[in-house]
Amino acid sequence: MAEQDPLQGVSVFVAAARTGSFTLAAERLGITKSAVGKSIAKLEARLGTKLFHRTTRLSRLTSDGEAYLAACASAMDEVTAAQSALSSSEHILSGRLRIDMPVAFGRSVLLPILTDIARAHPDLNLALTFTDATSDLLQDDVDLAIRFGPLADSSNLIARHLVDQDRVICAAPFYLDRHGRPKTSAELRGHRCVVGSPKGPPLAWIVHEDGQIRKITPAVTHQISDGEAMVEATVAGLGLCQVPISMVRERLRRNELEAVMTDLSTVPVEVHAVWPRRAHLTPRVRHVVDRLVSEAARGALS
Repeated sequence: MAEQDPLQGVSVFVAAARTGSFTLAAERLGITKSAVGKSIAKLEARLGTKLFHRTTRLSRLTSDGEAYLAACASAMDEVTAAQSALSSSEHILSGRLRIDMPVAFGRSVLLPILTDIARAHPDLNLALTFTDATSDLLQDDVDLAIRFGPLADSSNLIARHLVDQDRVICAAPFYLDRHGRPKTSAELRGHRCVVGSPKGPPLAWIVHEDGQIRKITPAVTHQISDGEAMVEATVAGLGLCQVPISMVRERLRRNELEAVMTDLSTVPVEVHAVWPRRAHLTPRVRHVVDRLVSEAARGALS
């Protein structure tokens, strides 16, 4: 009797586990959803245990499935790294790279860099998500994310600091002419403010006052989950906002916005590249991270 291949069905299982969906796994692998289901069923029969709790919309891993995923993912990463190391064309990037980034910073600063990389590597396929909501890299199967602000502690993620950006509090000049130009955080109480949301740009503002960095909660006149939309609302005169300088630099230059409280609000915000912890960093992720670090060093991300 022929010995069974111990790796049969493993790649299908890992794709289904990482996406949380047989349908998405099928799309990623270029096979049918039925083929994914049959492959998983055969694997479960061979292992003698259930790997998924199946529902109509989502496939959730069992405890055995979680343990098996950790082992399989690590092994597959080792194989991928070995193939890359042995390849004579390692410098040629290929495959799909999923990157999650803030809307305004992603479009204005990162997109030109990423398109330049893609032009130099025709076999590299970009899958870019522009959102100010903080996604779960492991849940959403993101290869690389760009994050503003402090990072939550996680043993499953690796972060590389890219740059610090000054925050700026600003408003449309005609709004300030009408409502006054605040000079202290106490004076903000009389102003209308455009703030973020729990899963988007921050609700609180950060200022340097009385010799210390303080977090303040401005009046929530308008709450918007998209940083770019926050800036547009501020340009339209709906109130004050605090955002990283890269989001409003051109607006300030064109006098569509005016900075206030500049001696208090320029507390830097950290920008990081973040990716899931794996045994080896894939060449395409490594290349993009190295390029972003290089661009940051010459001031292109500020």
